[in-house]
Amino acid sequence: MNINLTYILLSLLPGWIIDKLVGDPAWLPHPVAAMGKVTAWGEKRLNKGKFRLLKGGVFASVLVLSGYFLVFFIIKGLNDIHIWLSMAFSTIIIFYCLAGKTLIDEVKKVFVAVDSSEEEGRRQVARIVGRDTSNLSPQQIRTAALETLAENLSDGVIAPLFWYLILGVPGIFAYKMVNTLDSMIGYRNERYRQFGCWAARIDDAANYIPARLTSMLMIIVSGRVSLFCFIGKFGSRHASPNSGYPEAALAGILDCRFGGPNVYFGEVVDKPYIGYKEKELTAADMKKAVRVNILTEILMVVLIIAVETVYHINFKT
Repeated sequence: MNINLTYILLSLLPGWIIDKLVGDPAWLPHPVAAMGKVTAWGEKRLNKGKFRLLKGGVFASVLVLSGYFLVFFIIKGLNDIHIWLSMAFSTIIIFYCLAGKTLIDEVKKVFVAVDSSEEEGRRQVARIVGRDTSNLSPQQIRTAALETLAENLSDGVIAPLFWYLILGVPGIFAYKMVNTLDSMIGYRNERYRQFGCWAARIDDAANYIPARLTSMLMIIVSGRVSLFCFIGKFGSRHASPNSGYPEAALAGILDCRFGGPNVYFGEVVDKPYIGYKEKELTAADMKKAVRVNILTEILMVVLIIAVETVYHINFKT
């Protein structure tokens, strides 16, 4: 077997499996925390005065490129010492850049909490959503959790794996930087509208293909290919150019409806509805959504291995 393919198999698979087993324990130092600190530091110093749009664009671009080349040269240096060192480092980066298990665990906790009390459900769902949760009903709490689960499948797993396939381990790390920037400064409010504009647009571009790929994979693992038409109708009905696609896929699979009015930063945002049927969501729906998430991850990993195998057989041998 070609050594490059062996490298991929022995870094991708362990990294993904570790994420499925461990998730993101609070005690473990995480590079995303460092990304967040750098972002907060730069925003505090640059997001003022004139030329905020320009400063924000340069800041976001420098961080993303720096992340890519930092990992690129570390891997190159470790590879010069011994390939197993670079392989181990790559495995760790892949593990850190995937966020599949953590969100699944959080969504499960939301459903358990809201069955205990509305207030517990609101506190729990506030950990994973950006909307105001203080007045959410039990149905809105469950809906918010499942919307976030669908979005995170794209942003937290499929998109990182897609950029791993395209640009290798440096690519998956650079994508995580893109995602962190968007989550911190990519808002269209008064504070971030100019400074965070480029971060948001870079994130939109980075997620354009992965979001649509995620919805396709979700439909394939669900076995309901007729839902491709459903996604075609509802995928674009979202303020985000990308988030609507995985949400539409999950809404179709669960035969439910997402979207509607919610409060963000004190303002009511009336999101278009995704789906036809307003039904009471239950723990059974959550379990089905989790199963779809896990199967979609598996299919994506298999797809990457298949693509890399074909590529290396045809072009590297």
